[in-house]
Amino acid sequence: MANTTSHQGRKDEVRALIAAERQELADLLDGLRDDQWDGPSLCAGWRVREVAAHMSMGFRLSLPATLGQLARARGNLHRMTDRVARRDAAAHAPAELAAFLRDGAHHPWTPPVGGLTAALGHDVVHGLDITVALGLDRRVPEDRLRVLLAGIRPGGLRFFGVDIDGVQLRAEDLDWSYGSGSPVHGAAQDLLLLAFGRRLPPGRLRGEPSHRFTAESTRPR
Repeated sequence: MANTTSHQGRKDEVRALIAAERQELADLLDGLRDDQWDGPSLCAGWRVREVAAHMSMGFRLSLPATLGQLARARGNLHRMTDRVARRDAAAHAPAELAAFLRDGAHHPWTPPVGGLTAALGHDVVHGLDITVALGLDRRVPEDRLRVLLAGIRPGGLRFFGVDIDGVQLRAEDLDWSYGSGSPVHGAAQDLLLLAFGRRLPPGRLRGEPSHRFTAESTRPR
């Protein structure tokens, strides 16, 4: 019984972190200028508005609608999410996209794999896709980062196409490291982005191998 109660308490804690992240990001989105909404994100090929639309897709699409979109994409999940994000970004005003995220703060949606931690990662990382690309100095709260950093595993790195062979990730602002080899130093949230397959803008990482995870300054994001 004690283990069950502890597990439920942990789930409730993560749900609270998810709700807080969504509400804070909705407030941030409400404050963006029109040109920022049309600025590029760290998600290749998506502007800020496509990322924002994608973040609430799981709240707004019913299971039958999702399966229908997946069938249209011939079972390709990435093609499906790209199509829906572009469609919804064109169909809804910025204020609506922010409201979708705020209204869904307590929605129980989780990705197909990974449960609540994956849902938190979805929100945090896509939020960083926006704020880092726009040069906004938003710091993800430490409690959210620690949950996600503790969940980094080799399988997840492979899923996102991240190769850290011979590299140790070392956070400069938290007592956290992962891997072994030549160190790559950076803020914990930047290393989280790295682990989710993002290439960061120049100057955010330090260490000899950091070029492996840094975008070229002239490369579109």
